[in-house]
Amino acid sequence: MINQLTIFGVGLIGGSLALALKKAGYCRRIVGCSRRESHLQQAVELGAIDSYTLDAGEAAEGADVVFLAVPLGAMKSILSDIDGHLSAEAIVTDAGSSKASVVEAAREVFGTIPSRFVPAHPIAGREKSGVTAAVADLYVDHKVILTPVENTSAAAINTVAAMWEATGAKIATLGVEQHDRVLAATSHLPHVLAYALVDTVSRTGYVDEIFQFAAGGFRDFSRIASSDPTMWRDICIENRAAILENLDHFQSELTKVRELIHQSDEAKLFDLFDHAKSIRDAKIANRD
Repeated sequence: MINQLTIFGVGLIGGSLALALKKAGYCRRIVGCSRRESHLQQAVELGAIDSYTLDAGEAAEGADVVFLAVPLGAMKSILSDIDGHLSAEAIVTDAGSSKASVVEAAREVFGTIPSRFVPAHPIAGREKSGVTAAVADLYVDHKVILTPVENTSAAAINTVAAMWEATGAKIATLGVEQHDRVLAATSHLPHVLAYALVDTVSRTGYVDEIFQFAAGGFRDFSRIASSDPTMWRDICIENRAAILENLDHFQSELTKVRELIHQSDEAKLFDLFDHAKSIRDAKIANRD
């Protein structure tokens, strides 16, 4: 059990963790901290947190575990604010979608990566944001990837893993660079494409008709373009090398598909589509 969990950023991710741990009876006290008091008051009213403060240093004091659920661009600032306020036993972990930038932020603030810092990334979410979108079962049967570095304490890793397991999540471990390359392909690229697709169709002369008659495929694919723009802006900047690499590969593939359509090459188009279908069916379809 965690005596005090402090959450920075009590939105969808932080709020869902809080609700899940409360439901599991895993925390005695949950403290929230963010820039807006109205959001924190809402989190108290919804039962996600027990108390809150706008002072980051005060929020960190007395915490057994500190959870950073803020946009990547705010990670370094929060780490700087809590430096000097953490107990020697306090564990710091996060939910950032790009791990190299978070690890580097910790190194810059603390001078070295603290042994009780456990970089992590829950692979779960919704297109809605804010604590009103938080749900206690968000993490059930979803993966949480831990990306410890060489000097990360085994005890700290176990504590963070146990916390996530209490929410119903499944634990996986990857290296920092491996995580960022994998997530660039499986999460970051699809979000960039969804934003670009919606932006593209919004600039046509018949945008109302497009959205009026949008079928399931458009709705399903474009759904993630309703995600938090601040969060995804920061992800694109902080994991830009891996995202650009994937964008280059995709652009090359898209050019190839365009040429096949231009040439009305039925055989090669079928082969490409059939290959993609076979790969997805073999790797993902049985988990839908």
